[in-house]
Amino acid sequence: MKSIPIYQVDAFSKKVFSGNPAAVCILDNWLSDRVMQAIASENNLSETAFINMNTKPIGIRWFTPECEMGLCGHATLASARILFDEYMDRDQKEITFSAQRGVLKTIKKSEQIFLDFPADKPIEQNINNVIRESVGANIQQFFKGRDDYLAILDNEASIRNISVNMSKVSELDARGLIVSAQGDEYDFVSRCFYPKSKIDEDPVTGSAHTLLIPYWADILKKNNLKAYQCSERGGALICELKGERVFIGGYTARYLDGNIYLNSKD
Repeated sequence: MKSIPIYQVDAFSKKVFSGNPAAVCILDNWLSDRVMQAIASENNLSETAFINMNTKPIGIRWFTPECEMGLCGHATLASARILFDEYMDRDQKEITFSAQRGVLKTIKKSEQIFLDFPADKPIEQNINNVIRESVGANIQQFFKGRDDYLAILDNEASIRNISVNMSKVSELDARGLIVSAQGDEYDFVSRCFYPKSKIDEDPVTGSAHTLLIPYWADILKKNNLKAYQCSERGGALICELKGERVFIGGYTARYLDGNIYLNSKD
């Protein structure tokens, strides 16, 4: 029987029981896709990150309970917190990861960690009946990015009170649906829905902000933004657009440390 260190971190939050929980598994070598998927399903969190410490840069992959993801923000933030705390020299302030979509960086600034991710480009779309039935609210504009659709609504109250049709969202030819509006106290607010991945609503979605930041930077005519994802757990994000990159920062709260025990054949 072999054991794997596992940690759980609430990302984009100063305290546990808010933000977005992610599991982080530290590996010497990649496990099979089957085993990583089984672990993610067993964890039953929106994402489990697997970290391969023996690649340069450090390898990172993310699995939902249903499938592997191409990019995940909150689980990368959680992974960086664990590596900074447990595996890096005390004075190290930056970690580079090798991921499916290239090199990703995380930067520690005081108590916050910032993700350095590629920016996504919102492409405006026509609003059809499936979209209207999915969102169930008055859509001001509608866009598609690499992974998600983005619906812009008229105000924060519309975002908080929205009733999304999950069955219709599952019909969309995308990972999922983001809804967003200008905020009352923040520059913008959002919520994210991913029923295809067995995540009806994701609490705080770092990767969605690779699309949200370029959109709102253009609309609000500023590159430094404060965002809030107003799910039930909720989470705040510090955002910056830098050319073709976005910086997404937030706090993290460690929840648990432990070990996974696998059969030797796994």
